[in-house]
Amino acid sequence: MTAVRLVDIRETPLSLDEVYAAVGDPAAGGICLFVGTVRDHDGGQAVAGLGYSSHPTAVDRLRDVAERIAGECDVVALAGVHRVGDLRIGDLAVVVAASAAHRADAFEACRRLIDELKSDVPVWKHQTFVSGDAEWVRPDHGG
Repeated sequence: MTAVRLVDIRETPLSLDEVYAAVGDPAAGGICLFVGTVRDHDGGQAVAGLGYSSHPTAVDRLRDVAERIAGECDVVALAGVHRVGDLRIGDLAVVVAASAAHRADAFEACRRLIDELKSDVPVWKHQTFVSGDAEWVRPDHGG
């Protein structure tokens, strides 16, 4: 079985249980899960809401990132899903997970998966602020 078990970009709400189940395995002694949520502020401004959009190649790029990490890290499984569409404060925007025989490897792979997803996968967010201002952001700045 391939180590990359779930990659998707979707308009429907994300499920922690789905991502966790995708990386579960009897060989895994550690599972690391990262959840990115929509926060109520950015850059000193109050956020009213935001929308994510993606390029048609985003799922393929996410798979490429996950496969690269699976080949470079000692993992049992990887999974990652990103939401697109209009989201509210508190909604899940991205969920990634890694499982490995040991916790250090799971932490490393999970960290790389979220960081490289943000830098390499073509997903953008359009933030609307309480002030009425709005901006497009390429969410790869570590926030």
